[in-house]
Amino acid sequence: MNVSDASPPTAPAPTLRARYFALLAPLILTHALQSAGGLLDGFWLGRLLGVRGIATAASFFPVFFLLLSLIIGLGAGATVLAGQAMGAGDATQLRRVAATAWAAALGVGLAVALAGAWCAPWLMQALGTPPDILPAAIDYARAMLLVMPCVFVTWAGMSLSRGTGDATSPMWSLLAATLVGAVCTPLLVAYSPLGATGVAVSALFAQVAALTVLMHRWRRNGHPLAPRAGWQHCRPSAAVAKRMLQIGLPAALQMLAMALAEIVLLSLVNRHGSTATAAYGAATQVLSWVQFPAMSLGIAAAIFSAHAVGAGRRERLPAIVATGLRVNAMVTPLFVVAAHLLAPLALRAFLETGPVLELSVTIVRTLAWSVLLLGWSNVLVGAMRASGAALIPALLSMATILCIELPVAAALEERFGLAGLFWAVPAAFLTMLVLHGLYYRHKERSNGR
Repeated sequence: MNVSDASPPTAPAPTLRARYFALLAPLILTHALQSAGGLLDGFWLGRLLGVRGIATAASFFPVFFLLLSLIIGLGAGATVLAGQAMGAGDATQLRRVAATAWAAALGVGLAVALAGAWCAPWLMQALGTPPDILPAAIDYARAMLLVMPCVFVTWAGMSLSRGTGDATSPMWSLLAATLVGAVCTPLLVAYSPLGATGVAVSALFAQVAALTVLMHRWRRNGHPLAPRAGWQHCRPSAAVAKRMLQIGLPAALQMLAMALAEIVLLSLVNRHGSTATAAYGAATQVLSWVQFPAMSLGIAAAIFSAHAVGAGRRERLPAIVATGLRVNAMVTPLFVVAAHLLAPLALRAFLETGPVLELSVTIVRTLAWSVLLLGWSNVLVGAMRASGAALIPALLSMATILCIELPVAAALEERFGLAGLFWAVPAAFLTMLVLHGLYYRHKERSNGR
């Protein structure tokens, strides 16, 4: 046979590990961009408005945690259902999921905006906002809440994109949002009468930019969710909304429980004075970056598992989970080691050299290694959520937070002081991993019968 007549060799299909890494890179970068945007907003508020500007934004944090739990819950449901439709090769169902997700996002966002515009004064007073910043805090909260419809719709779009396996488009969307925010925030805060409220207006511009880039990339790449013919018969579905709620509500409750535990832990730290609070606050900034691979692996495991379930190939789930666990063992330790080695240098961006810096370094080195446990747990939870078991893993996480982390934190603080308090987090992550592992084994044995 002539060489010219031979068919070109077919490239080997990428291994599951290679697919994990290909999806993991943009997911980690997306998380980094999200954190960078928040850091830039805080930097400009502090630089341009001083302590009052930072305090005004900080007064909104508890409300932000609540809204974040809603956004993450909605995103989790959208990602899993989009992934299942993609795995089944059903473009019509994928668009139906998208229509339902966007309708839910817009509806919840509008409800938050309208309720927030009316309740902002009462809300800020109920949170104990200091009187000297209360008027500015009310304006800031009202403005941020009014932006929520756009935030929810954009987040839903990025979650749908990830569910189809396209994590690169959300990354570019967030890059656009970060760049827009980096330009608009200082201009609006410093050169307009908006003050701190300019951050909310900047956030609106950033979200519009992100959604525009997302749609542009979908259209350019021929994505099944790109605006074109085929959408006219895809309307929101009550059945899809019910399934989205069954997946998203447990994820939202788990996120809310973690946020409440963080608030309680912070209150325990606050009892040791402003030095401890400053050290812990700086440490959490560094630790949030260490958690990027652990958070991203949970999303990746959910996406691959959803594709397998949608394709009717549940037998692939054990391999997806096992590969995710191994990838976590390879990637997350790199971030942990970097945190151990670079913590003194990184924390100097927030703290001056001295006892507070040393305490903050100790906190980072105490907690960083436990992120490896969190990564393994997230892989298990992501796979179970995509296969239909969302409620029990979330309840196990919430029970661990309420029954292990908080009591252990209080007990260790009483016995060992501030140094003992932080060991409650590794204890909680270890317990969470064991419980999730046992439940995963139980589900696998049940499905194998």
